[in-house]
Amino acid sequence: MLYGVCNLSVVPLRAEKSDFSEMISQVLFGEHFEILEKEKQWSKIRLSFDNFEGFINNNQYQQISEKTFDAISNEEPKYASELVDFVSNKNNELTTITIGAHLPLLQNNTLLIENVIYRYDSATFSKKLPKEEIIKIAFTFLNCPYLWGGKTPFGIDCSGFTQMVYKLCGYQLLRNAKEQATQGEVLSFIEESEAGDLAFFDNEEGEITHVGIVLNNYNIIHVHGKVRIDTLDHSGIFNADVQKHTHKLRVIKKLV
Repeated sequence: MLYGVCNLSVVPLRAEKSDFSEMISQVLFGEHFEILEKEKQWSKIRLSFDNFEGFINNNQYQQISEKTFDAISNEEPKYASELVDFVSNKNNELTTITIGAHLPLLQNNTLLIENVIYRYDSATFSKKLPKEEIIKIAFTFLNCPYLWGGKTPFGIDCSGFTQMVYKLCGYQLLRNAKEQATQGEVLSFIEESEAGDLAFFDNEEGEITHVGIVLNNYNIIHVHGKVRIDTLDHSGIFNADVQKHTHKLRVIKKLV
């Protein structure tokens, strides 16, 4: 088995081995993965964090040893806490990183990716946080634009948003809304929900296609054009801007 780590700010993860293929997710700086197949230009990878699979260009990651992969996998992960920040190498060259970037083997403001040492001088997220912190962190993404497959403040999709918020609070969600809906405890009524729970929504075929984070006072923060706050009721999400329901409620789940 081969292993790799992302050594760039953010890299597209594609459905097929082509630059023209759909971006199904993104790989952030410091995220490590197994290399399932490696060809001349493309590698099929499985991300360690959520087992999500896709194709990444070979010139957009660094191959690492099994020893380094295991060391990163077994450490308590630390994540960048600023919306936008940077790491620097020994030549003082900067690499921009975004909130949620993984900082492998970080100690005394230095992190190690195989044989390359970087410096990082800002605060990190590293432990499980109380449930109320989920809402505080969710608000930092407010007004970030929607981007299919996105996981950063410059573009994010609904399940990328919920996954990143929970990740920064120390909890692990799968990548897509349909997958996330398999996690946690089902709540029978909306009145049982608390701020920080997840609400899932389905389409006309009954397939779960959307997810958001429940707020107090029957509101929800989710991604629809941008990260926004709307009203949540028994029917679903009511958008005051267009004066109609935009998403049909399927289930609410408690994970924390």
